[in-house]
Amino acid sequence: MESNHIIINVGRQVCAGGLEIGRLLADEFHAKYYDRELLNLAARESGFSEEFFKRSDERKGFFRSFFNLSRGSIGSDNFYQNNFSQESLFKFQSDAIIKAAQESSCVFVGRCADYVLRDFPRVVNIFVTASMEARAKLFMQEKNVSYEEAVKRIQQVENRRASYYNYYTGKKWGHAASYDLCVDSSLLGTDQTAKLIAEFIHKRFEI
Repeated sequence: MESNHIIINVGRQVCAGGLEIGRLLADEFHAKYYDRELLNLAARESGFSEEFFKRSDERKGFFRSFFNLSRGSIGSDNFYQNNFSQESLFKFQSDAIIKAAQESSCVFVGRCADYVLRDFPRVVNIFVTASMEARAKLFMQEKNVSYEEAVKRIQQVENRRASYYNYYTGKKWGHAASYDLCVDSSLLGTDQTAKLIAEFIHKRFEI
């Protein structure tokens, strides 16, 4: 598959700065940035509501609770016209990722984009981590909870995220072997970490 596009896939721990780093990389490489924006794309392509994709976002097993949702939240007509499953949700989102990557350079945050785009050229897969202390402190500020509660909730989200990623990719979420570069953003800070990653990408692709 020939393409001059640069595709940057960013995996991230909760409150490690992955979203902001992704945006900075998008600016650096004049790329489109996709995080929850992918939910809009997938919803438009599938005909289902964006809210439905939000509820299933990076959650393996979400479909088990599907019948607890109102028919109105997904669109009753589409429900009966599609062979609908958790795998269908993943495919809708994957199709949106592939379509976006074919059209321009992109930065994708999460959504198993590294696996979905594994056959694309000029792809780099990054994982952003940070110390639990730094992440919990940020979570405490954002959610106004205790340190213990912050750690608990971070771990809950990451367990869901890891389960989803491992299931669909056959790789291990957060393990170095699954990525081209893993970096601890708590050592340099968000801006400098983004610059470090950008330098790596420039050298990797000689651009």
